[in-house]
Amino acid sequence: MNDQFDLHPTLENDLVRIIPIKENDFEKLFEVASDPLIWEQHPNKERYKKDVFLNFFNGALESKGAFIFYDVKSNNIIGSSRFYDFNKEKSLVFIGYTFLAKKYWGTNYNNSIKELMLNHAFKFVDNVYFQIGSNNIRSQKAMQKIGGIKISEQIVNYYGESENLNFVYEINKKDWLKKI
Repeated sequence: MNDQFDLHPTLENDLVRIIPIKENDFEKLFEVASDPLIWEQHPNKERYKKDVFLNFFNGALESKGAFIFYDVKSNNIIGSSRFYDFNKEKSLVFIGYTFLAKKYWGTNYNNSIKELMLNHAFKFVDNVYFQIGSNNIRSQKAMQKIGGIKISEQIVNYYGESENLNFVYEINKKDWLKKI
């Protein structure tokens, strides 16, 4: 297993291109994020507002593991996610803060994105965790669909936001490799 986790790779398949987020991506990404429906089940339902999303975006930049997603066919921006809390000693990383444009809900895009990110992560760690808001039923179902197992509940203090109850899901390398 490789020791140096590259938190900012460029990843691509036939559906999506995942590239490291940059400061000048704010306006383009906010165009997608400004839809209140995206955030209705997230812990902070106000992220569709520009000032609230700016805090979210600054947290993404500070994480040094955040991405912007492009639809390969149209080259449209469709969302974002990030790697965070990498722990080499415990061989784990988190994937989260994910959102997709409503147009891409219920399609293969989320699975495709998670597959690219998980395949990359498992080159460096044995376990990947996801913190999902307790009211985010849509993301919980998506997590179960790709093999995530709920292992705990915890209070999470998102960057510059209030604490919220989250469910923690795990996918381990051994189980993931059996699926692919």
